[in-house]
Amino acid sequence: MSKSVNELLVNVKSLEIFGSLQVQVTGLSIDSRTIEKNTLYAAQKGTQVDGHQFIDSAIEKGASVILCQDLPSTLNDKITYIKVENTAVALGQIAVNFFDRVIDDLIIVGCTGTNGKTTVTTLLFDLFTHLGYKCGLISTVEYRIGAEVYPSTHTTPDVVSLHRLFAKMSAEGCTHVFMEVSSHALDQDRIAGIPFAGAIFTNITHDHLDYHITFDNYIKAKKKFFDLLNDEAFSVTNKDDKNGLVMLQNTKSIRYTYSLKGTADFNVKIIESDFGGMLLRIGTADIWTPLVGTFNASNLLAVYATAKLLTQGDEDIEVAMSALGRVNGRFEAIAGPNSRTAIVDYAHTPDALENVIKTIQNIRQGQSNIITVVGCGGNRDANKRPEMGKIASRMSERCLFTSDNPRNEEPTQIIEEMMAGVSPENLRKVLKITDRSEAIRTAVLLSQPGDVILIAGKGHETYQEIKGVKYPFDDRIIVTEEFKHIK
Repeated sequence: MSKSVNELLVNVKSLEIFGSLQVQVTGLSIDSRTIEKNTLYAAQKGTQVDGHQFIDSAIEKGASVILCQDLPSTLNDKITYIKVENTAVALGQIAVNFFDRVIDDLIIVGCTGTNGKTTVTTLLFDLFTHLGYKCGLISTVEYRIGAEVYPSTHTTPDVVSLHRLFAKMSAEGCTHVFMEVSSHALDQDRIAGIPFAGAIFTNITHDHLDYHITFDNYIKAKKKFFDLLNDEAFSVTNKDDKNGLVMLQNTKSIRYTYSLKGTADFNVKIIESDFGGMLLRIGTADIWTPLVGTFNASNLLAVYATAKLLTQGDEDIEVAMSALGRVNGRFEAIAGPNSRTAIVDYAHTPDALENVIKTIQNIRQGQSNIITVVGCGGNRDANKRPEMGKIASRMSERCLFTSDNPRNEEPTQIIEEMMAGVSPENLRKVLKITDRSEAIRTAVLLSQPGDVILIAGKGHETYQEIKGVKYPFDDRIIVTEEFKHIK
């Protein structure tokens, strides 16, 4: 694939251009290490590194065009330089042009929020696949193009990788794409140039303040998604979240709301619920789902609303929704001996942890106990650690604080920061076991018939990251093996 600079700059607002517009570009890159001959190198100002520092290196490796916000002090007369106000925004439109605007042939729906993004996008992918459409999925867990599965590198990939995925999805015959849109991606303009057909907001709670610094900044990053929508797109927001309607302020999109609690465009009622699933009433239809919890009822309602809006209600959405399965690592129930149950869930924020434990409390039978195994990730928002410790110890009969993905931090220090949130009367409930396998083993040994063991924080992940190395680790495998050793 080859495009001239002139072709790439269609609908791109440039401040200054030096060099030929007829230069042919055969690739786009934001990483100077991946540059090949005739590549356009986009110098971005990142949170850790300024890509402008690597312009000379990119040229040495074969870059023929430089997209930048600040021009180098010395210009190479063999290179075309394009100065723009925002590299990421310009690169989004350039990527659209480079890949022949195939993005216009896709119906793209994005979902943002602290919790629920993976569940909503995965269920939409499964639902529309069941309805006969070929779909693409971009999520925290994996990327999918029809039946093909690819490993996920980021919740929302970088601008070039994202548009490359869209091009592949289009080439493979996809009609719909469902994708998670992270607050980081929004803040860094990674979704620039994407003509979203619709946007979904699930909720917003304490998370990522290591990056956004303040909760207000976090809200503004999420809201940016809806501010970018055009008047042909639709937006679907969770009215039960106190910031749900904030997302719709100033949006040009067609607005819809969903709610479990009050008046909205779409409503749901939980008729029955146990560890095997729920019976929901959405509108006039009764739908059985293997998903559990009010938070999943809300997620399913967002899926239902989006499906109705995308199909104008012409498809048999209710029947298709009844065929949907669970999402890996999201309230995934594993049966143990003598009515013991393990719940593996990705809950890694205070709100998500509270919702999961509350769901278990509402479903458990008789005098059964909740034993919670939980940790907090290293090199991430440390402010939520005491709150996670507080919630786990307050709402569980026993809890074990352990490692999550400690990354480059010391697990014992993370655990002590969690302990800071435990009130004196709950200290007796807590055990500190750094080794996650040992913590899960101990939880199983402590359990009695009928008890529920919640293993929170990692969910679908099949690794544990320690000091830059990812070791094989799967909560589901560990607890299943431990269940075999008790009666």
